[in-house]
Amino acid sequence: MPYPSTAAAAALPVPYGSLRIGGVYTLPNVLRHFGVEPDEVIAGVGLDPKLFDDSDSAVEMAALGRLLCACVERTGCQHFGLMVGQQGGPLSLGLIGLLAQHSPNLGRALRNLALYLHIHDRGAVITYDQRGEAFAIGYEICARGVPCDEQILDAAVAIGCNLMRAWCTADCAPSEVLLARRQPTDTRPYQAFFRCPVRFDAEQTALVFPSHWLQHRIAAFDPELKAVLEAQVSELSGRDRDFAADVRRTLRVLLVTGVCTADNTAALLAMHRRTLGRRLEEQGTSFAALLAEVRYEAALQLLDNTEMSLSNIALALGYSDVTAFNRAFRRWSGTTPARLRAQGEPPTAPG
Repeated sequence: MPYPSTAAAAALPVPYGSLRIGGVYTLPNVLRHFGVEPDEVIAGVGLDPKLFDDSDSAVEMAALGRLLCACVERTGCQHFGLMVGQQGGPLSLGLIGLLAQHSPNLGRALRNLALYLHIHDRGAVITYDQRGEAFAIGYEICARGVPCDEQILDAAVAIGCNLMRAWCTADCAPSEVLLARRQPTDTRPYQAFFRCPVRFDAEQTALVFPSHWLQHRIAAFDPELKAVLEAQVSELSGRDRDFAADVRRTLRVLLVTGVCTADNTAALLAMHRRTLGRRLEEQGTSFAALLAEVRYEAALQLLDNTEMSLSNIALALGYSDVTAFNRAFRRWSGTTPARLRAQGEPPTAPG
C-alpha cells in the first residue's frame, strides 16, 4: 500500500455511509491467493476494479458488503474478511492511523482512532469501554442495509489486533475477542490468529485487553510529527459535518456502554442538552427519534447476525426486559423481533 502522505489532509471528506478503501486494500491479493481473478469479482458487483488502485478511494459500506458476499461465494472461504483484515495495520487507516501511531501511549492512540474515525470511515464507529481492570475497543457498523456485515466486522477486529501488536509487542494477544456474529463451522482460523478465547454471538465486536496496557508507550512516538498530524486531522475533521449524523454515531458508541442519554450525548458533543435539542430540531429531528433509529439498526444487526436470545438483545439495547423491547420493536417495524428473525427480511427503517 502506498505510504499516506501528509497531503491527505486536503482530501475530500468521505461521504456518509462510506469508508476509504485502505482498510480492505489487500482484498484483491486475498482473491488471488484462492486463484480467483479480482477484477472479475469486483466488476461483477458493479464496482470499478480501479477502486483498489488508490487506498484513499471511498466505497459505500453496502457496496463493500456486496463485494465481500461475492468473495465468500467465489472462494468458499467463510472467514474471507478475517483474511483481509489480517494483512492490515496502521497504514490501513491513512492519516488517522499515522496520528495514532505517533501518539505517546496506547490509550491516547485508541482515543485518537475513536475521535477521528469519521475521516476514514463514516459507516461505522469505534467504541471504547473501560471495564475496571479491562478495556474493550470495538467496531460497530452504523450504515444501513449492509450485506455480509459479519465479514466487515471480522476484517475490522483483525486490523485492530494488528494495531495492538504493532504498538505494543509482536506477541501481544487480547484477553478475549468478542464477535457479534454467529459461530462459523470452522473456528480454527480465528483461534490461530487471535491466540486467545473468541466468543461468538456476542453483543458487540471488540478486543478486550488489560487496562494497564493503556499506559504502554508507543516506540514510534514523534512529538513533532504528532503536532503536524494533529493539525491536519483537526482541519479535515471539521469539513462537511452533518450534526444529526454525528449524534447518531455518538449514540451508537453510548449504546455499547449502556449510558445512552441526552445528557451524556450532549456532554460528548461538548454542548448543553438544550443546545443539542435545538440543533436537532433545526434539522427536523429529535433526540428520541435518533435514539429509536440507532436502537432499531442495532437490533436488526443482532437479530440477523447472532443467535443471541431476545432477552439478551433487549438488555444490550438498554431495555429493562424483553417485553419493553418487543413493544418498541413492534412500533418501529410493525412486527415482533421473533417473527422478523424468522422471516429474515427486515424493513429498512423504523415505522
